[in-house]
Amino acid sequence: MVWVAAEGRVRHELLANGRYDEARGQRESAYQGRYDVSDNHIEYRDDAGFTADGDFGGGVLHHAGMLLHRRR
Repeated sequence: MVWVAAEGRVRHELLANGRYDEARGQRESAYQGRYDVSDNHIEYRDDAGFTADGDFGGGVLHHAGMLLHRRR
């Protein structure tokens, strides 16, 4: 499942194995790590140890001040 910011610069691919791959602009795989979803909340931990989170609501992922929409 891929979530994309409106301008298309930020893309989160949430993989079925609990890993994610985040692209930033032309930089594919800018960040990679694990994620965990509980109810409408997602917690990220990248492979370098950085953590972040977000919330799902109304078909939108709210993450770090960005709104990401599910790409179908």
